[in-house]
Amino acid sequence: MAKRKQLRTDICWSTEDKITIKGLDLCQDIMGKVSLGDMAFLEMMDRLPNERESRVFNALAVILVEHGMTPSAIVTRMTLAGAPEAMQAAVAAGLSGLGSVFVGSMENAARMLQEALPDPARPGDIAALAVRIVDEHAARARTVPGIGHHIHKPVDPRAPRLFEIARDNGFDGPYVALMQAVAEAAQSRLGKSLPVNATGAIAAVASELGIPWRVVRGIGVMSRAIGLVAHVLEELREPMAREIKAMVEEEATAHLR
Repeated sequence: MAKRKQLRTDICWSTEDKITIKGLDLCQDIMGKVSLGDMAFLEMMDRLPNERESRVFNALAVILVEHGMTPSAIVTRMTLAGAPEAMQAAVAAGLSGLGSVFVGSMENAARMLQEALPDPARPGDIAALAVRIVDEHAARARTVPGIGHHIHKPVDPRAPRLFEIARDNGFDGPYVALMQAVAEAAQSRLGKSLPVNATGAIAAVASELGIPWRVVRGIGVMSRAIGLVAHVLEELREPMAREIKAMVEEEATAHLR
């Protein structure tokens, strides 16, 4: 019989009178002292952030909490209409759509940056690296993640503000420079305005914080979950899901009537 791997977790353990998370006592060290954003940082980075890290991480964590009637918000409302007893199912349904197009694109952008620049202490020629990234995406007919926006033109206001906060706290290093250079290279190649968007800015700043690209999407998942709870509450107070259904059905089948 093959030897089984010993199970192990370093996240949390409990006794009859104590809960320990990442080495900290929940009741004595965390409750009333640690914000939700700092708690998220602790869970992802195995330590509490310092003051500058806290400001930057909390800034990027709130960016994607809300963006109006997005697909995730609509799905949440529609799911709630069918299962009003299961708020968690409605929120989960909304979160399931956070992929390469909406919100989850921050993961692709972070991967692009971190794989192109595995050692931020040795960035090399940022401009040349950006051109290479854009050329490689063009050669494979792939969209460069983290740039352009279908609503916010010519600038996504969230990106420059996040970069400003990062700069004020000492986190405007090579990943931020590379993300901005990629946007410039793409604009030059394609001849149209493609500024860094919110997910690109989050990807760059998260990379500056040392967050691995594989969990960067988690920032968006945590953030959007909060916003979707608000959509659940509004849907309960002022329902619109059934009206959305009626409008869609009426328009989509108008040619048959």
